[in-house]
Amino acid sequence: MKILANDLKRLKSNFLALSFLQATNYILPLITLPYLIQVLGVEYFGLLAFATAIITYFSILTDYGFNLTATKEISLHRHNKNKIIEIYSAVMSIKFILLIISFLLLCTLIFSFERFEQHWQIYLLSFGSVLGQFLFPIWIFQGMEKMKYISYLNIISKLIFTIAIFIFIKTKNDIYLVPLFFSLGSIVAGLLSLYYIKKEFNISFKFQNKNILKYYLIDGWHVFLSRFYVSLYTTTNILLLGLLSNNLAVGYYAIVEKIVLAIGGIFQPLNQTIYPYLVKKQKECFNTFVQFLKKISAIFLLASLVFILLAEYFVEELVFLIHGEDNLQVSFLLSIFLLRIFVLPFGSLLSNTLIIMEQKKSFIKVMNYTVVSDLMIVPVAIYYFQETGLVISFLIIIVIHTLFLWYYVNHSIQKFRIKNDS
Repeated sequence: MKILANDLKRLKSNFLALSFLQATNYILPLITLPYLIQVLGVEYFGLLAFATAIITYFSILTDYGFNLTATKEISLHRHNKNKIIEIYSAVMSIKFILLIISFLLLCTLIFSFERFEQHWQIYLLSFGSVLGQFLFPIWIFQGMEKMKYISYLNIISKLIFTIAIFIFIKTKNDIYLVPLFFSLGSIVAGLLSLYYIKKEFNISFKFQNKNILKYYLIDGWHVFLSRFYVSLYTTTNILLLGLLSNNLAVGYYAIVEKIVLAIGGIFQPLNQTIYPYLVKKQKECFNTFVQFLKKISAIFLLASLVFILLAEYFVEELVFLIHGEDNLQVSFLLSIFLLRIFVLPFGSLLSNTLIIMEQKKSFIKVMNYTVVSDLMIVPVAIYYFQETGLVISFLIIIVIHTLFLWYYVNHSIQKFRIKNDS
């Protein structure tokens, strides 16, 4: 399999930009994490994690899967200016409507239940990150394969948040400032992204007719469902833990999850970088597409094993670094949950592959099986074993999810080859 020099150069450039972005996305929050735990305490940190879980649902609704579907459309039509303007305008219009709906739903939730009304300021301030996400059309930059702009803007967002945390957060009473600063960072980055889009790509918003909006709404439906299903076995698990136990248990789980995702996040830049490339290669040469997929899978497999072994060796040091003190419970949870790194990179890779091959029904089947498995196992595990039950049961669910993805990707490849040979 040969990769053209220009393609390779662009892939390297995008990979380096996204790697730097990913490092910033995880390193800066990990710098603030020990400080926040020390100042706020694990219980208040758990409250913030619970609020973030709630807001995640509205982020998913507002995003509507456009980070995949719109990226794909932009990548395929990157040389057609009018088509790019159509995609940009239609997607932003739909996202704005979904943003308004999300805000109304959040207000209804807050003022309908005492548990949420008690800390209503935290939930409303956290919603600012959804506004920031709406303003930042990352799919434009991904589709045009201009990842460096994503890096610059996200670094600005994270720096605003990080600097503000150390300057203004001094006591537990300052907990409300945490979501405020995070939201402000996101909004500033979003506004700057709109400026870059106008300046660098000369893309302006134009109102689109209902039929065009309907087309993109339908096009993103299956991906939105898949993202929603993913939230049912990720975000909902944190909500269940908070509802069935307490904020302290949520805090312990959130600490462990952040460490695991920080390590597993190393793979995300490569997944984001190769997505537009895979879209193009799947159209040009299917065999090249499959061979490239196999090579990336082998790299992920080997790299994940190395990272797990290294992290397991330094478990206690990692806990002390993040938590600020030795904690046997957190160390135990982390030691188990680190196994998640083995399958983490394949979730995005295989899901993206099914989307690229237009196997959306298979994608939804995988999500259905995963959600059903999760709802059968996780609530019972949380009820009896709290955060320990969640860590172990969720690990089982992630493995089941990955195996289903492998099966349907292989099945789709074989089906495509049989169709072409006949």
